[in-house]
Amino acid sequence: MARTKNIDMTQGPILKELVLFALPLLLGNAFQQLYNTVDSVIVGQFVGSASLAAVTSTAMIINTLVGLFVGFSTGSSVIISQFFGAKKDDMLQKAIHTALTTTFIMGIIFMIMGYFITPPLLVLMRTDANVMNPATVYLRIYFMGILGLMFYNMTSAILRAVGDSVRPLIFLIITSILNIILDLLFVIGFKMGVAGVAYATVISQFVSAFMGMFVLMRSKENYGVSLQKMHIDPKILRKIFAVGLPAGFQMAIISFSNVFVQSYINSFGANSTAGWGVYGRIDAFVMLPLQSIALANTTFTGQNAGARNPDRIKQGIRVSLLLAVIITVVICALEYAAAPYIIRLFTSDEAVMKFGIIFIRCNCMFDFFCCFNQMHAGVLRGIGDAAAPMVIMIFSFVLFRQIYLYTITRLTSSIYPVSLSFPVGWIMCSLLMLIYFRLSHWERRISPN
Repeated sequence: MARTKNIDMTQGPILKELVLFALPLLLGNAFQQLYNTVDSVIVGQFVGSASLAAVTSTAMIINTLVGLFVGFSTGSSVIISQFFGAKKDDMLQKAIHTALTTTFIMGIIFMIMGYFITPPLLVLMRTDANVMNPATVYLRIYFMGILGLMFYNMTSAILRAVGDSVRPLIFLIITSILNIILDLLFVIGFKMGVAGVAYATVISQFVSAFMGMFVLMRSKENYGVSLQKMHIDPKILRKIFAVGLPAGFQMAIISFSNVFVQSYINSFGANSTAGWGVYGRIDAFVMLPLQSIALANTTFTGQNAGARNPDRIKQGIRVSLLLAVIITVVICALEYAAAPYIIRLFTSDEAVMKFGIIFIRCNCMFDFFCCFNQMHAGVLRGIGDAAAPMVIMIFSFVLFRQIYLYTITRLTSSIYPVSLSFPVGWIMCSLLMLIYFRLSHWERRISPN
């Protein structure tokens, strides 16, 4: 079995440990983002701006449902890793088969929900009439194949929980390449438009799910899977939900709130929708280093909290924050300068390019604020305080952002203040997170005395 090398973060050079831990996360997340980006580039270049808007603007709807499941898979990974580390093979088997069985049931529910909620959600987003039909086609095909995505995520979570981070990355690389090939074949060769992009994504996801299940079912290790053992253990399921629901709820609520942000963007027309969608694809890549460092910081904090070493945690905060800020500022400076060229990768439509450049440049100047809220949230989660980051982020990214948009659109009809709705939420979140972090006296929870 291929396993990651265990990194003891309680001693040694902090910067080296954070970088070594963050790099595999960064690589894996980059391939994950490659799926959607390639879809957008091919659609924008070979189908048209309306179809580009359809593919990119629907991410908020997809993320709302998928966010719930990501929380569930995270909870499953935690429980499975605990049983694996404790060498409780019987409980490990029950946890794995409970997670997989529940994944199948959730997949069926999400497939039906996704199919039927697509039209009303697109109307709620004030989707342009030219975008409505291709967006409906894309989303419905995507949701009909969502089982593939869910099983890939769950099988990968199981493998990572038992120390194997290599094969999930290999699955991603293979299916990313497959997705590109199928995109080109279906869109350019067969002229299938957005339907071709959706089918390419669904097929690729099912291939990755098959590879994950194949590895687990062929394994002779204590985490091997058998169809005869597929059932749900209620006690274990409650443990999984206890860990995973807060994270999943947070992701789903924030994603759903972005549906309303999208509705304000859509009110400026299909070109604005397409431009915002391109910005979203680029921003997902820009945020990857920051998010990977934040995840590494959470693990770093968790290990040192267990070792009762608050001083090293404080050093880790300074190092990770400085590293994240430097990398983010450098990337965003390049992004600001290259905005016209980046947009042109997706489309040559001048109207779409105009909006895309506005969105990129208005937002990238404030990306470094995310470093502060993400690093502090990572530390709080690492010491076991997951509730506070969830509440602060939901308030900042959902409630406060919606109040801002509702107010600003009644004061002006300009696109610029609307495009700043994300930075407004980031700044509020960073301020609240810092205040809570300073007042929480987190050191007392892990003090050796």
